[in-house]
Amino acid sequence: MTRTKTRRPNNMKNKEIIYGVNPILEAIRAGGRRIGEIVVEKGKEGKQTLKGIIKAAEENRIAVSLMEGGEITALTGNRNHQGVAALVSKLGETPPDLRELANNALKEDKEAVIAILDEVSDPGNLGAIIRSAEVLGVKGIVIPKDRAAQITPVVIKRSAGAAEHIPIATVNNITKAIEELKELGFWVVGLEKGGDKICYEFDFKGPIAVVIGGEAKGIRRLVKENCDFIVSIPMKGKVSSLNASSAATLIFYEIMRQRETR
Repeated sequence: MTRTKTRRPNNMKNKEIIYGVNPILEAIRAGGRRIGEIVVEKGKEGKQTLKGIIKAAEENRIAVSLMEGGEITALTGNRNHQGVAALVSKLGETPPDLRELANNALKEDKEAVIAILDEVSDPGNLGAIIRSAEVLGVKGIVIPKDRAAQITPVVIKRSAGAAEHIPIATVNNITKAIEELKELGFWVVGLEKGGDKICYEFDFKGPIAVVIGGEAKGIRRLVKENCDFIVSIPMKGKVSSLNASSAATLIFYEIMRQRETR
């Protein structure tokens, strides 16, 4: 039986705090990162969702402590913690390099799909893209080291825990990453308004790396020039574009749909 008591977690070196029911459940289920401790809001430990977390922690021999709700808010820096937080090893502390990510993806699926995010800067968009990618069968995500959102507790929360299950590689240069993926046999398809073809007219066959542009400027010129193809999503309304996460979800779904119906 897991012991519970009111105290603050300690030993924060090389650790971070994640919060929310789904992110913590997925962190437990993933088994890929060590959870040092889980804290549950005092007085709410009988709530069904939190009981589920406590039970999962017991089964995995993870320590559980009780903490006042205000303390959890202070600990996480967010009121939307749903009464639970966890002290974990940092996600991506030893992330895969690009070649490792791509080779592992190809071993799993000879027509693997990888998403390349070109300066997606909003953490909410990044989290939503990660969630859609994991659900719709994308095997890995590539993000730039600079001028883009990184993997943080906010992103993990927005991904609903999907960040625990999909490999994410951080690269110094997106254009060089594209060149490396081409060498490994990937076709690189950029998603941009005014593309050569509408997405559902394009045959997404073979290993595919899909480039999703950032919120402000879309795909940068040099990155676009290095794509093999540019496709677009047809739109009928008066608004001229979709945000990055919505566009990513649609293109990931279209790729999955094509392959499911061959």
